[in-house]
Amino acid sequence: MKSVLKNTGKLTLFILLFGFRHLHAQDVDDLLGELDEISPDQAQNITATFKSTRIINGHSIETVAKNHLDFRISHRFGTLNSGYNNLFGLDESRIRIGLEYGITDDLMIGAGRSSYLKEYDYFLKYRFLHQKTKGLLNPVTVTLLVSVSTNTMDTSPTMQFFNNLERQSYVGQLMIARKFGERLSLEVNPTVVHRNKTETPIDANTLYAMGVGGRLKLSKRTTFNAEYFYVANNLIGNGFERDPAFRNNLSLGFDIETGGHVFQLHISNSRGMIEKQFIGDTQDEWLKGGLYYGFNISRIFSFDKKEKH
Repeated sequence: MKSVLKNTGKLTLFILLFGFRHLHAQDVDDLLGELDEISPDQAQNITATFKSTRIINGHSIETVAKNHLDFRISHRFGTLNSGYNNLFGLDESRIRIGLEYGITDDLMIGAGRSSYLKEYDYFLKYRFLHQKTKGLLNPVTVTLLVSVSTNTMDTSPTMQFFNNLERQSYVGQLMIARKFGERLSLEVNPTVVHRNKTETPIDANTLYAMGVGGRLKLSKRTTFNAEYFYVANNLIGNGFERDPAFRNNLSLGFDIETGGHVFQLHISNSRGMIEKQFIGDTQDEWLKGGLYYGFNISRIFSFDKKEKH
C-alpha cells in the first residue's frame, strides 16, 4: 500500500506539472522508473570502504557494527637493521590489546593498552556522513575520532612527571574517505595531537598533521594498504628547521580476511600503535633499515540477539 501511494503521488505530480491528459501504461512505467532514479531517498550508503577499522596504524572511516565487539591484538617486532643476533628484530616485541564496541552502526567506543611506552588509550569514533551509491548527494564518508592516552612509565631523568595531568595526550582527527568502485579506496586524515608533556622544552606540545591512506583490492579477501602521516610543525623550537630526531610515518601492508577475522600484515618505520606514538614521535628511517614488521588481528563477536547464528 505504501509503495502504491508513493508511486501515485509521483505520477500525480508529473501530470500537474506537464499537463498530460493521456498516458499509456508503458509510459507510466517508464516515468516512474525515471522518477525513482532521481529520488534522493533511493540512494544507498556505500559499505566496506575498508576491511577493518584500521588502515594500518591509523584509523579508517569504518566503525564496529551495533552490538558487536572487536577484540584486537596489535604486535610490533624490533627493527630489521638490529642485526642477526637479534634475528633482525624478531627477538623483540611490543603489543597492544584493545576492545572496541559498536553502540550504534555509526558510533563506537574503544580502549587499549600498549606495552610500548606502557600507555592506556581510550577513544570515541563517530561516522556522521555516508558516501552514497549514486549522484553527488554525499560523495565521501566522514568519521570523527577523539582519543585520550595516558603514559604510565616510571618517571626518569629524560621524562619527569610531576603529576598525572602531565601524562595525558589528546588526539582529534577527521577521516574523509571515498570508495572508487570495488577496488580502490582513498582517505585523508587531518589530525591534531596535543601532548601535555614532551621530552624536551623545544618540542612542540601541539602537532598538526595530515595523513593519507588507501587500499587496493587484490582479490575477494586480500587488499594492499598504504598510509603516510606528514607532521607540519615538528620543528626545532617551533621554528623553520626540521627536527632531525623525528621522521614522518610511512607504512605498507596487506589485509587478509578469513570469516570473522581480519589479519593485517605490514612494515612501518614506527613502532607506535596509537596516534600519539606514530604521529610526531617516529624516529626511524626506511632507507636505513629502521623498519618494524608487525601485524594486527581483529576478531568480531556479536551480541545482537536478533542476529541469526
